[in-house]
Amino acid sequence: MGLSIIFSLILMLIKNFNSLVSNAPFHLKNAREDALIMLENALQRVNGFNAVYSFISLDDSIFKVGKEKFSLELFDDIYLLGFGKASVAMAKAVKEILPIKEGCIITNEKQKVRGVAVYNASHPLPEEKNVYATEKLLRIAEKAKKNDLVILLISGGGSSFLCKPRISLSSLRKVTEMLMNAGCNIEELNTVRKHLSFVKGGQLAKKIKATIIALIISDVIGDKLEFVASGPVVKDTTTYSDAQNILKKYNIWGKIKEVDEIIMKGMKGEIEETPKEEFEHVHPFIIANNEMACEEAKKKAEEMGYYAKVVSTSLTGEAREVGKAIAEYAKVFPREKAVLIFGGETTVVVKGKGKGGRNQEIALGAIKEIEGENIVLLSCGTDGKDGNSDAAGAIIDGWSMKKARKKKLSPDSFLQNNDSFTFFRKIGDVIFTKQTGTNVMDVQIVVKQKQLS
Repeated sequence: MGLSIIFSLILMLIKNFNSLVSNAPFHLKNAREDALIMLENALQRVNGFNAVYSFISLDDSIFKVGKEKFSLELFDDIYLLGFGKASVAMAKAVKEILPIKEGCIITNEKQKVRGVAVYNASHPLPEEKNVYATEKLLRIAEKAKKNDLVILLISGGGSSFLCKPRISLSSLRKVTEMLMNAGCNIEELNTVRKHLSFVKGGQLAKKIKATIIALIISDVIGDKLEFVASGPVVKDTTTYSDAQNILKKYNIWGKIKEVDEIIMKGMKGEIEETPKEEFEHVHPFIIANNEMACEEAKKKAEEMGYYAKVVSTSLTGEAREVGKAIAEYAKVFPREKAVLIFGGETTVVVKGKGKGGRNQEIALGAIKEIEGENIVLLSCGTDGKDGNSDAAGAIIDGWSMKKARKKKLSPDSFLQNNDSFTFFRKIGDVIFTKQTGTNVMDVQIVVKQKQLS
């Protein structure tokens, strides 16, 4: 089954596609529509089902995983384990191909997978149900014998879903929230998480005797496996000392006694460090990432007759400032009828009490910069959820500021309160998606048309 056929079986992921197109001035409707089609194609390319189904296959007893082959005759039973926002979609694809004895999935989707226990958990802050689900998963993981095979599905959100903390859940939630609100990046956050856990940073691999084939959807810049879902089955290069330095950097050290005590015990050698050697029984494969999503958007843009360029897949920094930079880059870009594509994961220092997320703040940071330009800019979280809002992102154009002024809305005021969702809801430019079945960070698409004289 080819990818194009698989795509046709899945309904469009962008829920309010038509209303977003109609909310543009006449001369930019086509550009908006094109940008949203490019986004839709990008999301479909990295959807968990599509990514798995196109990466694995079974030929008699030969299990093909990418370019590698495994003989199923060497294994007694096959178990399926997974955690992350894409794990349900991924599990459904695996079930189409392999005979699974028993399985357990932890995710934030209330869906069923035949023959697999699916536990609903919270994100980004773990709750008791995350801990309960992790115990259920570990029972199956530890049941697998040396002659068995474990198919492990890992995707973004796994750090929260797979939760067996060394400290109280309340302390873990507190330190996680403080780090996120301070604007730390995912590598810093997951370094701390790994050293407050019994299962992250390679520690899950130590609990599983069976051969592990890990199918991974990366939500980390550079696809560093030790940071995707906090690297539960790969070696960890970070230390307790690194975790302490990060807590000090963001002025959190000394504020949560339980956290300080665990980190200090680790630094003194009273708690064993996370594993530093490769695991011979673990075979990790990246099956989807941000680059694939961006390249799919580029491919679609070229099919539509645009000049297209993937500018970067490693965007970082304060979201609103990144939005301004993207807008400025687009304005001076020398070609017309051009599409500029960006990817990565920015951060937001939360100071206000509003609703929104980094993608909506990127758009809000850019909105004044592109005023009057024949430019469309969208920013979207590929997991369909942006920050503390129900939106996936936002789309703007050179006439969006006019709509805002008519409603007496000030971008600066809404940015100050971190209330980007309310701003875009009022002008009708919020992007809503269904469950995307993936998480490869964020995608920004800019469509630049010929400037009207």
